[in-house]
Amino acid sequence: MFLVFVPGLGFYHAGAKRWLDLGSLSFQPAEFLKFAYVLYLAAWLETRSKSISSFKFGLLPFAIMSGFIASFLVLQPDIGTLGVLMATVLAMFFVSGGSVRQIFLLFLISLALLAVLIFIEPYRMDRLKVFLNPAEDPQGVGYQVNQALIAVGSGGFFGRGFGLSRQKFSYLPEPIGDSIFAIFAEELGFLGSFFLIMFFLLFFLRGIWISFKSPDSFGKFLGAGILFSIIFQALINISATVGMMPLTGIPLSFVSYGGSALALTLAETGILLNISKYRVKT
Repeated sequence: MFLVFVPGLGFYHAGAKRWLDLGSLSFQPAEFLKFAYVLYLAAWLETRSKSISSFKFGLLPFAIMSGFIASFLVLQPDIGTLGVLMATVLAMFFVSGGSVRQIFLLFLISLALLAVLIFIEPYRMDRLKVFLNPAEDPQGVGYQVNQALIAVGSGGFFGRGFGLSRQKFSYLPEPIGDSIFAIFAEELGFLGSFFLIMFFLLFFLRGIWISFKSPDSFGKFLGAGILFSIIFQALINISATVGMMPLTGIPLSFVSYGGSALALTLAETGILLNISKYRVKT
């Protein structure tokens, strides 16, 4: 994560340093950071299973570790990935035995820090304004959201047909990345979008079942962390595309074109399947 700030290694694009350029290979270290922290946190939570509800041995070290990890993403900046990661680790903390009071306190702290991050950067404030009023500046800061809504609305119930999207031809930014759900909805309509969302719901329910059938706490926490990471990312991407959340720059799990994010998502799914292989039989 430090290497993205090293001249010659870090790749600067769209106002952020999130990529490492190694000649023929480039990738986002943040994707590896997400998985590495989930993996570490699962092991750490297993060792603290009896003291996780205490402030000194549970909440405080968890908050310090998470704050340290978050600082890397703030510096890049990559607030979308930060949101996914923090939502994931909060869910893991709750699954491991954290109290509702602790989760609520951490949520308030996270919300306050997010508000500060929004107010110190004009473009984040612009995204918030567009979220509150999508009709504001449709040719400027509100362009992507409005074009995404046009794509979603144009699909109707059955869609235009596979491969027949019009918005992907230089109208909607990032049609194969952040905005892929809008293209999906335009081509396959409400019906196709419904089945895609049902796929994520079934994936979530199956993942919960696998995690809680794990033979040990480490497998349970790791499975839950992987599952929440994938699902929260999909939920945030879809919500932002249809105007239910401020616009973010994160891909749609399993669907968006990409290297680092897609490779890590598939690897995490393989680990989830491996946990399922050793689940407790009932």
